[in-house]
Amino acid sequence: MKLAIIGTGYVGLPTGVGFAELGTNVVCVDKIPAKIDCLNRGELTLFEDGLDELFRKNVASGKIRFTLDMQSAVSGADVVMLAVGTPPHPVTKEADLQYIYAAAKELAQYLDRYTVVATKSTVPVGTGDEIEKIIHEVNPSADFDVVSIPEFLREGFAIHDFFNPDRIVIGANSERAKEVMRKLYAPFVDKCSFLWVKRRSSETIKYASNAFLAMKIHYINEMADFCEKSGADIREVAKGMGLDTRIGNKFLNPGPGYGGSCFPKDTNAMAQMGRKYGSILSLIETTIAKNDERKAKMGQRVIDTIKSNPEGKIAVLGLAFKGGTDDCRESPAIDIVKEMIKHSHNICVYDPKAMQNAKAILGDNVKYAASMYDACENADVMVILTEWEDFKYIDLSSIKQKMHSAKIVDLRNIIDGQKAVELGFEYQCVGKA
Repeated sequence: MKLAIIGTGYVGLPTGVGFAELGTNVVCVDKIPAKIDCLNRGELTLFEDGLDELFRKNVASGKIRFTLDMQSAVSGADVVMLAVGTPPHPVTKEADLQYIYAAAKELAQYLDRYTVVATKSTVPVGTGDEIEKIIHEVNPSADFDVVSIPEFLREGFAIHDFFNPDRIVIGANSERAKEVMRKLYAPFVDKCSFLWVKRRSSETIKYASNAFLAMKIHYINEMADFCEKSGADIREVAKGMGLDTRIGNKFLNPGPGYGGSCFPKDTNAMAQMGRKYGSILSLIETTIAKNDERKAKMGQRVIDTIKSNPEGKIAVLGLAFKGGTDDCRESPAIDIVKEMIKHSHNICVYDPKAMQNAKAILGDNVKYAASMYDACENADVMVILTEWEDFKYIDLSSIKQKMHSAKIVDLRNIIDGQKAVELGFEYQCVGKA
């Protein structure tokens, strides 16, 4: 089979490499010349744990190639997968579909055989209908079907999740399209459950899933606040909750709030869809508002630790929205740093992978360190904002010798708090007094 993927971001690139590894002939197309040049040289344009080796292997074998030419990518393809961005509109917060509609309009010109146009991007209900209309208008004689295949790749674990999916959801309204998708996803038949649904149901599933997980994160964060006031320990509470199979133990880690390229965007889009269809989604609306409040509150918590010395240095460890990725989009860490910048001009930051992306956002408002130990030099407080494994095993004794004042605010609960206290640190975590 020939698979064309439009978009080479955090979804399109891992997906393309994954299918190439499974033996599919993959062509990825993008609009950015510098990105395509880089990929054709065998250089990755983003960091995703485990991607590099498979990428180099399949580029070398010719199973995956990259181009700016839409026609060469789409012509003769069995499946054209749309994996372009659907960022939130800056004002309305609903999904901005201009890029996916532009891609549909362009690819329509080059459909020269029966082709399944598969929407991998997260799009609102009814987007597939609109894509159908666009293709018909541009190329009335085109023989095609539009299906929805929502992606469930976690950033930082995208390669693992591609090869080990929980489920594969395909929204297809024709048997012909289903048959093509069965061939594409044949390697997964014995690995997971397949759910064949109507296209509009498929478009809803991704939003409903992400909104639910965001609400679960918000809930455990509220419980963490309660535990801090009541004397309970959120880690013990979460463990007890997670042993209930109806609840499960995932997404019960308290922290500074959810973020990333999916949860903020998708909860806002789901709320907008609720308003559009006259079905107000009050739980989602509340989750969005309270999550925003939480990040500001966490920033203020850090500032409170230097009240006695407002010029004191703040060392920030972690800028990506989660460990395992360099993605800083809607990162809680970035939002918390922005909040701290309002009160402090002495902030030094470090992240193992996301420094370049963070610099594009934070600019000259902070200093950038070469290592986590350099960041803590003469610091009055060390703040952990991203759950990188490196931070979990940081040498606290060495850090204490470097710091001006021995204070830690661990907003990811990854440090051994008891050891920190024994070494003389003033230690704060989330969900414990």
